[in-house]
Amino acid sequence: MNIREKLYQMFILGLEGGGYKKALTEGLGGVIFFTKDIQTAGQFRELTSEIKSFAKVPPFLSIDQEGGRVERTENIHNGKKYLSAKFAFEKGEEFLKEQTKEIALELKSYGVNLNFAPCLDVNTNSSNPIIGERAFSDNADSVIKAGRIVTETYRESGIIPCAKHYPGHGDADADSHLTLPRIDLSLEEMERTHIKPFAAAVKDGIELIMAAHLHCTCFDKEIIPASLSKTALSYLRDTLGFDGVIISDDMMMKGVSQFGIATAIEKGIRAGLNMFIHRNSTPDVIDAIEKISEKARTDTELSEKIEKSYEKIMHLKSF
Repeated sequence: MNIREKLYQMFILGLEGGGYKKALTEGLGGVIFFTKDIQTAGQFRELTSEIKSFAKVPPFLSIDQEGGRVERTENIHNGKKYLSAKFAFEKGEEFLKEQTKEIALELKSYGVNLNFAPCLDVNTNSSNPIIGERAFSDNADSVIKAGRIVTETYRESGIIPCAKHYPGHGDADADSHLTLPRIDLSLEEMERTHIKPFAAAVKDGIELIMAAHLHCTCFDKEIIPASLSKTALSYLRDTLGFDGVIISDDMMMKGVSQFGIATAIEKGIRAGLNMFIHRNSTPDVIDAIEKISEKARTDTELSEKIEKSYEKIMHLKSF
């Protein structure tokens, strides 16, 4: 594959805009599904089969299926809902394991191979507008225990798990879909509470970690999201020892979109991101990928980072 195709492997795009179809023939890494994309079980299976038929390289077929308010197959379930992380864990470890297995088997039956779960956020801020019951607990050790159950169950069921939202979204008082939250905690406090579950997941061999659009002052005085921060991502690599794939949260979120699509992608690659999620595949997203591809032809640092990311992505695809 050439550098352009390897760059395309670094992206997971949504269906809105329709650009994903041509992008799959160019080497697109994967697609992400939302509730509006999933109307019936039969329609969804046909959709995943069609996507695989377009793809130059077998794609990640991904979803955010946590349970509770983050559940994408609700149109299929006719009112039945999985419990959110907090309430599933409160019902006990066995219940959490069984629900996770049920989610995994359902996703696998539709052809999905990657779930952006579990959330390893420690919900320490009671006014947190975006995490809340999506977190297993407000206690780091409990989050580690529950996260381990979910991760291992997904692996056993043939679904790639993803730990999110590094370095921890639990203390935020704002929604990164709408703005760039500021986490003003010392590195010691972050390590003691919010980073602790990610450190445990790395030690347990987690394959994929999602970086959050949060400004963490312990990493950067400059106002920049951790997802684009060389300091934050280097900490994940060098201090925690993570050797897998680092993926961004949705790049269309306001916490990062202010930089502009192409600029944010370039900053992310240079900082150490290996993959990017964009919730759509509109012309502006495709144009930005092409723009970075053109730049990588003559930019050695950029092309080397794309090559390294491609190797990590291919390794993950052999999961």
